[in-house]
Amino acid sequence: MAYRVISSRIVPSSNKLSRRFIFIFTLSLSFTYLCYCVLFCSGTIMPNQRFGENRCIHTKNPGSKRLLQKSPFCTLSADTKVSLDETADVGLSRQETSLTHNQSEHLAIQSVHARSIDTVHYKLGNNSNAQKYGNKKLPNALIVGVKKGGTRAVLEFIRIHPDVRAVGTEPHFFDRNYDKGLDWYRGLMPRTLDSQITMEKTPSYFVTQEAPHRIASMSRETKLIVVVRNPVTRAISDYTQTLSKKPDIPSFEELAFKNRSQGMVDTSWNAIRIGMYIVHLENWLQYFRLSQIHFVSGERLITDPAGELGRVQDFLGLKRIITDKHFYFNRTKGFPCLKKPESSSLPRCLGKSKGRTHVQIDQDVIEQLRDFYRPFNVKFYEMVGHDFRWD
Repeated sequence: MAYRVISSRIVPSSNKLSRRFIFIFTLSLSFTYLCYCVLFCSGTIMPNQRFGENRCIHTKNPGSKRLLQKSPFCTLSADTKVSLDETADVGLSRQETSLTHNQSEHLAIQSVHARSIDTVHYKLGNNSNAQKYGNKKLPNALIVGVKKGGTRAVLEFIRIHPDVRAVGTEPHFFDRNYDKGLDWYRGLMPRTLDSQITMEKTPSYFVTQEAPHRIASMSRETKLIVVVRNPVTRAISDYTQTLSKKPDIPSFEELAFKNRSQGMVDTSWNAIRIGMYIVHLENWLQYFRLSQIHFVSGERLITDPAGELGRVQDFLGLKRIITDKHFYFNRTKGFPCLKKPESSSLPRCLGKSKGRTHVQIDQDVIEQLRDFYRPFNVKFYEMVGHDFRWD
């Protein structure tokens, strides 16, 4: 009888301990699963919170980990990832609440992969991000002159910089098309990112009386680049170009002088007037500070293109990316050319018209023009604080 009583008391106690053990075990499993879910979600759906800690996104899911390791995003620097994160995660975050874990993970992987490819292309200099996602903005910098000074070379050389986007053709907005308005002008510009500079070149701006005022009305902070060259050789080059288009024009001597025997130069002829740099510069200085104008030597652009482009990059506030390694000298044309980019099988040289042989001019005519330009050159040197040694 005593045995039965003791037995009846022990059995219920054992069952109670078993139930407690099962409850605690179930609770611990639930807690473990909850922790797993939290870690899983933070590792896959919100990768941008982990950029400061890891070079790549990590998840507990083996399948996801293999996919992410194949993405080129894992090979980019942390700085690049942060810049991407700042520009392209808004749409993803809005969709996360309505997606399952697997859908969110797939979308995150696709978004990261696409953005990383765009960044790789941008680093290679093709500006694909700007072409797709940038905005059309009014130019920050203008190449305003001078004709036959080397403006095309400066534009083609500077536009290989990844932080520069430029219009390929001459808009002639501030001299011929001003009545079309700034919205029309902005529409001509390429798309640029906030960190990039928008540029255009129209050499005739420098000698257009209204251009400085009009550009200042757009923005008084615009940076101006002027490519200058020995005014005598510039005038001969100008005439040579015109002669190639109009073979029946008068001789250079006839156009350059009102009375050659008396040494009276015809300053109404545009080819002569353009080279009177100080006259045009005084007009610009009514609206812009001298520090906003950078003068490129057309002669040094041929002998030392990397040096001249280095100074242009400094003036524009750009990192010096364009260096000697980008150029080679084409002996046939007598001009520097850009070495072939990785995406092309050919180097990039300026057009066939660049480097054409100049018309032969009598040395006496050249000396008379040098005498004419000398006082203008001296005043120009004094104003800009640099001797270009044209005399």
